[in-house]
Amino acid sequence: MRMGLGRSVDYKKELEKAAKTMILVHEPDALIKMIVRMLVQKVRITHAGILLHDKARDTYILTVSKGAAGFKIPAGFARIDSDNPLVRFFKEGPDKKYFSEGVIIYGEAKKTAVSKGAEPRLRELAAKVAYQMEIYEAVACIPTYFRDELLGILLLGGKKSGGPFSRDELSFFMALASDVAMGIRNAQLFRELELELDKRKRLFINTTVALAAAIDAKDHYTHGHTARVTNLSLEIAQRLKNRNKYAINDKAMEDLQIASLLHDIGKIGIPESILNKEGSLNEEEHKKMREHPILGVTIIQAIKELEDAVMGVKYHHERFDGLGYPEGLKGENIPLIAAIISVADSYDAMTTDRPYRPAMQKDAALAEIKRLSGLQFNPRIVEIMAELSREDRL
Repeated sequence: MRMGLGRSVDYKKELEKAAKTMILVHEPDALIKMIVRMLVQKVRITHAGILLHDKARDTYILTVSKGAAGFKIPAGFARIDSDNPLVRFFKEGPDKKYFSEGVIIYGEAKKTAVSKGAEPRLRELAAKVAYQMEIYEAVACIPTYFRDELLGILLLGGKKSGGPFSRDELSFFMALASDVAMGIRNAQLFRELELELDKRKRLFINTTVALAAAIDAKDHYTHGHTARVTNLSLEIAQRLKNRNKYAINDKAMEDLQIASLLHDIGKIGIPESILNKEGSLNEEEHKKMREHPILGVTIIQAIKELEDAVMGVKYHHERFDGLGYPEGLKGENIPLIAAIISVADSYDAMTTDRPYRPAMQKDAALAEIKRLSGLQFNPRIVEIMAELSREDRL
């Protein structure tokens, strides 16, 4: 198929290529920019833009425009309401006696506006449509529908060759508009899903923080302990990630945040007489206190989203030498998030006052952490702690 300036365009091939690409683009703005760029470059028109429906405000906004000429109004500033003549024209349905292929061609709108054969109402609407097209310097307007919903209107400038659009070109635009509607709706749904997931994630994190606050409130000697352990755990994990991007990924970071916030949630099931006891615990009380990791698992294991974070809650009292609890895991068999929480938890416990002893100095606490490297603690984590200490970040 020949087009202006002697170029040949295989419309079927371009349509197939565009349709395949649209499926892969999940960002609405990026998708629209791609469509407009393709129209300007492949069809060789002076400029193009899209008036896209904003459902929340029930308006159509010029989302993007491209071309050396035309569209002097910046994208985002031009908007039309649902009662605008262009929108009314497509919602009411074009009269195919006067308008080709269900699209608006500027010349046809001008002719219809003065046609004695057209109904007065149609002449009036056509005149208003032509005026709107003059504002956007559009030669053709192509509707894009999703089912019965008018998602947007493609605004096309003239061909660089100066000639009119052919029937094949108009058919291409209509087919493209159908694919555009599917692509835009797909991208919008994907974005809505992302926003909903983000909203749920924030709600979940806030709920987790509230649970952590409930733990701190019960054990008044460790007020703020959970927040400090979480902050230190994330700092350690980020250092590990900086050293080796494969050591810990974004999902593991999220799991660590949740696990560290909830690592002591099992203490809700421990009597306050034990939690707040002045002096050392006896053997029976120690045994009861050791139950808190399993109690924590019992509380949160039913939440599917926490299946990986549970590992941090369950195993943060395991020891590198295998002498920890509840299962006596050893070395690298201890989940990394649990190994991280173990060090952060122990360091904070050492450096804060407890009912059975006063707080240790930071240097003394770090020295104890180093002494227990390879025994109680994972040496990799201890190395990170030493690095943080040298930088005065503990």
